Amino acid sequence: MAAEHEQEHVRVAVIGTGFGGLGAAVRLRRAGMTDFVVLERREAVGGTWHDNTYPGCACDIPSHLYSFSFAPNADWPRSFSPQPDIRAYLEQVADTFGLRQHIRFNTEVQQLSWDAQELHWRVETSAGTLTADLVVSATGPLSEPKLPDIPGLDSFEGKVFHSATWDHDYDLRGKRVAVIGTGASAIQIIPAIQPVVGELTVFQRTPAWVLPRNDRRISATERRLHARFPATQKLRRFALWGVRELETQVFANYPNLLPAVEKISKLHMKRAVKDPELRRKLSPDYRVGCKRTLLSDDYYPALAQPNTHVVDSGLKEVRGNTLVSADGREVEVDAVVFCSGFHVSDMPLAHLVKGADGETLAESWAEDGMNALRGTTVAGFPNFLFVIGPNTGLGTSSMVLIIEAQLNYLVDYVRKLDTLGGGEKAALDVRPIAQHTYNAKLRERIASSVWETGCTSWYLDAQGRPVAVWPGTTAEFRKATREVWLEEYEVLRPGGGGAARRKAPLLAGSTSRGAATGAFHAAEDMPAAARSGSAAAARRDTTEDVR
Repeated sequence: MAAEHEQEHVRVAVIGTGFGGLGAAVRLRRAGMTDFVVLERREAVGGTWHDNTYPGCACDIPSHLYSFSFAPNADWPRSFSPQPDIRAYLEQVADTFGLRQHIRFNTEVQQLSWDAQELHWRVETSAGTLTADLVVSATGPLSEPKLPDIPGLDSFEGKVFHSATWDHDYDLRGKRVAVIGTGASAIQIIPAIQPVVGELTVFQRTPAWVLPRNDRRISATERRLHARFPATQKLRRFALWGVRELETQVFANYPNLLPAVEKISKLHMKRAVKDPELRRKLSPDYRVGCKRTLLSDDYYPALAQPNTHVVDSGLKEVRGNTLVSADGREVEVDAVVFCSGFHVSDMPLAHLVKGADGETLAESWAEDGMNALRGTTVAGFPNFLFVIGPNTGLGTSSMVLIIEAQLNYLVDYVRKLDTLGGGEKAALDVRPIAQHTYNAKLRERIASSVWETGCTSWYLDAQGRPVAVWPGTTAEFRKATREVWLEEYEVLRPGGGGAARRKAPLLAGSTSRGAATGAFHAAEDMPAAARSGSAAAARRDTTEDVR
């Protein structure tokens, strides 16, 4: 296998077969590009929907919105689909669009290095080495489980696993089980296992705002209607999208309306939880939306059951089979399930990607935190694009909408490379000033949103920098990524020696409130010179903006 692919060259190498990777493959094929491979470390497609198989695993975005616009599915069985149906949908996408011929399964990327002379990426994998003119990273933020460093955990004599690596061979029936965390995975796992375990202890460091999910089965009549009249499914999708866009507007721009949302959550809790002390433990002390707002109809009822106990404190240490909370409470258990999230702001792939000057992505982000131009490209890493990159995460809507917007950018990027190359190789490297300008404005906007009102969440990195969330609507993001503006890039050509990575200026505290207005929004916010096609004038305007 290794010899077969040794030094193979392709136009594009895509990493991952979740929504992002499969979507990229579909868009490349539909644009007439077939010289690409998709590298997948697992034995099947699906990404996070292949890996996460825990009890109760489902999507918290409505099914008709959590699917590709170019691959509608009239046969979704529920309004919020469970994991098996989403994975089956992705398998269907791979088959319908003829993607399997491009996919290399059981092929894990081990290192990517930019060759400045040849203007291509050297991609080292577990199945051999190949080179690619362009690399698309679609590994996603929910691909690498995060386990906390708990003293004594190695000596625990029972069963331990993360929600993303569920051990289905271990029988939980009658066991004393501890669930660590109360995030999006935990509120699905807890109701699913509570009826079968003997005792369930939930370690809750921070309570979550939980709203009704209102999940239901989609009737056969509805499905037949959508299949026969596709316009009805489009209308349903549009309505769902519109509601989510309004929610985003409230979180980002109208925080004075959030107390009304909090009242709905409190009423939702009160209906299911009669014990005042338990309601006190479950009541957040931060603004709704600061952390991801969760949806569930059965989480609160599960916590109110006699065999469930909530420890409103984090896990501090493990002594034998005894878990000790931060406030000193002790609980003896047979199994521990960690719902501790993923490496979002410290993505492992960043340590494997070496750019123009030999620095890794992780090293380039060490000072200012994870950031990119339009959530997609990074200075010093030519022809390397993210699908779901820095500051593209959402708190309310479907990530598939973000993915499709970035796929528009990807296709335009490749087309512009073809035009610039004129039959020869060419590469695009982000101008540091453009990346800095975009991110300075973006972080300025986040600063006035609900996502920076004082809580700790996956939207922020370890230093409290807002590196994950997109602070606007999906329509705004689509507008910001609808085309590649060459004024934001340097064009590299063979024999030019490439471009050493030029670090962008510091983001934190380095600009005035009015600075960096040029790169955050779409074309009407670009300097006039950029719209007229004068790259030099555009660079002057952008530079003046950030002085």
